[in-house]
Amino acid sequence: MVFPFKSIEDFKIDIKDEHELFRKSVREFLEKNVEPRWKEIEDTNQIPPEIFKLMGEQGFFGIGVPEEYGGQGGGQLMTTIMMEEIARIVPSLAVAVGVNHLFGVPILKFGNEELKKKYITPIAKGEAQGAHANTEPSGGSDVAGIQSKAEKENDHYIINGRKVFISGAEKANYFIVSARTNPPQQNKRWWGITVFVVEKEWPGVKLGQHFKVLGMRGEQPYEVIFDNVKVPKENIVGKIDEGFKVIVSTYDYTRIGIAAQAVGIAQAAFEKALNYSLQRELFGQQIINFEMIDEKIAEMYMKLEAARLLTYWAASLADSNRSEFIIAASLAKSFASEAAEWISRQAVQIHGGYGVDQEMGLERYLRDSVITTIYEGTNEIQRLTIARELVRQAFGLKI
Repeated sequence: MVFPFKSIEDFKIDIKDEHELFRKSVREFLEKNVEPRWKEIEDTNQIPPEIFKLMGEQGFFGIGVPEEYGGQGGGQLMTTIMMEEIARIVPSLAVAVGVNHLFGVPILKFGNEELKKKYITPIAKGEAQGAHANTEPSGGSDVAGIQSKAEKENDHYIINGRKVFISGAEKANYFIVSARTNPPQQNKRWWGITVFVVEKEWPGVKLGQHFKVLGMRGEQPYEVIFDNVKVPKENIVGKIDEGFKVIVSTYDYTRIGIAAQAVGIAQAAFEKALNYSLQRELFGQQIINFEMIDEKIAEMYMKLEAARLLTYWAASLADSNRSEFIIAASLAKSFASEAAEWISRQAVQIHGGYGVDQEMGLERYLRDSVITTIYEGTNEIQRLTIARELVRQAFGLKI
């Protein structure tokens, strides 16, 4: 026994030749079509539509989606590799792809066949985009605290509420929306929340404030307002009043994607720092010859590879339908995001003045890495999840 797991076999990562071939093809596409435009994305705070078009043609949006719904197939590990490679070039583009997973996962896991065919298929084909509207002004990590209301009227529901920090809202055609359909039950604060699919074009759906956040330029979030939005009951995802389980389960999967984003950011910052330390000369020698620099490089590399292994491990467990993936996902998300922030900070320091020059394109990784420590459950929440899952798995106790 390898506490709290049952065997050292539980730590296996199932990498196949197809994963490496896929990674190489994704990297080649990104370096050719996206990397030359990173500065344009930073300056305009917009990702050019033609990039999405090209990605759709290449099948990027169908990775992780079953073929019967228009996808390319592939599991969580394949998705993780793609997200890592995208974030290595333009992290905000990884966010734009990731919000489709935030929309798709709850439907694929809890939705009926009609919802899957109607909403997943066009997204997998790159013909539409989705977004995930859960976070409210009162908070996002406390899913049970959702205050938006959905009141039943005949064969439909009327949704009223405000959602904030919704990535992908501007481009989205559809939203996953959480709303309270009943008051919570005694000792079941989570009960009474229901999840719906809402189409953006329906009357009453409006974009509000555009948040100017620290990083992820090109895909920054919006406020989304639902004002007496009429939603057919057929658009309920999962069971009525049990939407809390849908949302929380979704994050168990998609936070692996955040870990992958962080690994991609860390990889890019590390590569730039290593290359610069080999090129930059000071006092007649390359700066990597200075002990303080080579120590930084070694520590950066240690954290990078540890983050990648944790992330690939979590993805492998998810692909194997192992419940232990939940704790692994929280471990990967919190460790990888903090590693990315630390590595990016050291890369800036190694570059000196050039490190804070926006023309160099390095400081953006530091800004973007901070975001990964916050969304899809702050790292403080991840530590809470880790502790609770640890006790549950090891002792069968709920805390």
